[in-house]
Amino acid sequence: MEYRITDDIDELKRVLPPELTEALNRLGHTDDLLEVVLDLGRVPTARYVDGEVTLSDQEVARLDLDSIVSNIGVFDADNRAGLERTLHRISAIRNRRGDVVGLTCRIGRAVYGTIDIIQDLIESGQSILLLGPPGVGKTTLLREAARVLAETKRVIIVDTSNEIGGDGDVAHPAVGKARRMQVSRPDRQHEVMIEAVENHNPEVIVIDEIGRELEAMAARTIAERGVQLIGTAHGTALENLMLNPTLSDLVGGIGAVTLSDEEARRRGTQKTVLERKAPPTFDVLIEIQTRNRLVVHEDVAASVDSILRGRPLPVELRTRNEAGEIIVETIQPEPTFGMNERSARDGSGTRPARRAAPRGEVSELRPSEIGGRGQALSVYAYGVARNRLQQAARRLRVPLTIVDEFSRADAIVTLKNYYRRRPKLIVDAERRGTPIYVLRANTQSQMENFLVDIFELEESGSLNPFGNAMDEVKMAIRQIRAGAEYVDLSPQESHIRRRQHEMAHRAQLASESYGDEPRRFVRIFRNGE
Repeated sequence: MEYRITDDIDELKRVLPPELTEALNRLGHTDDLLEVVLDLGRVPTARYVDGEVTLSDQEVARLDLDSIVSNIGVFDADNRAGLERTLHRISAIRNRRGDVVGLTCRIGRAVYGTIDIIQDLIESGQSILLLGPPGVGKTTLLREAARVLAETKRVIIVDTSNEIGGDGDVAHPAVGKARRMQVSRPDRQHEVMIEAVENHNPEVIVIDEIGRELEAMAARTIAERGVQLIGTAHGTALENLMLNPTLSDLVGGIGAVTLSDEEARRRGTQKTVLERKAPPTFDVLIEIQTRNRLVVHEDVAASVDSILRGRPLPVELRTRNEAGEIIVETIQPEPTFGMNERSARDGSGTRPARRAAPRGEVSELRPSEIGGRGQALSVYAYGVARNRLQQAARRLRVPLTIVDEFSRADAIVTLKNYYRRRPKLIVDAERRGTPIYVLRANTQSQMENFLVDIFELEESGSLNPFGNAMDEVKMAIRQIRAGAEYVDLSPQESHIRRRQHEMAHRAQLASESYGDEPRRFVRIFRNGE
């Protein structure tokens, strides 16, 4: 894709006082110019990517401000104005009487070819939120995304401040074939978002600066109607959005939940914990750190859940070097949000790549590959409840260690729905040849089945009490088939009894549990008796 910049900087220079235009010409480097700042009674300055420069020793006079205002026309309700057929934005600061006492002239650029760093995500059909501080290039990426998608899809831009498509009734050529709906007042942005969906049959809605609760609600409505949504919001990281009471709904919302005593003990947490309240509006979140450095959260729901539990998932770091090459790597962020370490025992991980499953389905991950009977095994849990997996390992008395870094794992264990999404971590694991085991559900029995298969527990009853209990079931099945009316097994813990019931049912026999803990036992008999 061709990389080029269109900034129409000469159009902005025409409305500035001549001495400021001359100063900008002397400085040059207009490609790095961010904005020109003019405040009454202060010297004018130009802000560049790498710093701020004074344009004149003369303070800005009211006559200078009035001259610029007369050249650019009327300010909208949000105190922003623009120049016809350009992307520049001029914002006013007013005193209590409504007089303009300051101007911020933001340079608007159409940068063609910059979308290549996230083009695969933009074209995936998923709803994407671009997050970053002011001036980092969110709108530039958004405009280029609209242009690229409009080549093959019906794209509507909801342009509140005319910053995406430029000022005037005719949209700037930088938006390509995308259609643009202007917003008369900022507080009507959410209404125009809904109107765009209902009236113009879009496949993609592009919206800049989601900042109010009604806009967040409108965004959720659009996403739930099957329309791809690409938007921006102010912030520096996903954690900022989670803490923002106005916009947290974009990532599912955060609420306090009171657990039962049993569930709190199972999780190893306090009774009151933070949980995600709903599915996120956006599937993917991109943190724009600089113009050439982005952090990608490919699964917002999983990322939010893991952050709340104090064990953030690995994220994708994308950078563009000086030669224009895009470098993609996976990094493990440090926990900066959420509950303490003990509360994080229910953390999630990533999704893996070889087919392995519940009892009755044979996995490609065999004990000979990663350990087998009696050998220690390190696993990385991606989307699997760590505390349940640890409890299952303790109950079965197997040497399992759950590691925090996927690069140190002998194998990856994940859930079926995570595996199907094919995140980069899973793809990388496949390329490295790391064994992957996929569970059908996040349940205790599924995890025990996984451990039984990997450690070959049922092959020898001499290994541990679990193996002895399984051998007892096999003997009871043979006795029933030989003519015995029923067989009572030895008392066992609940997780072992559950496995005994499963073995009986697979043998097409009936089973029931009798007695009180800790002497509760399983009775096996023929169906119908």
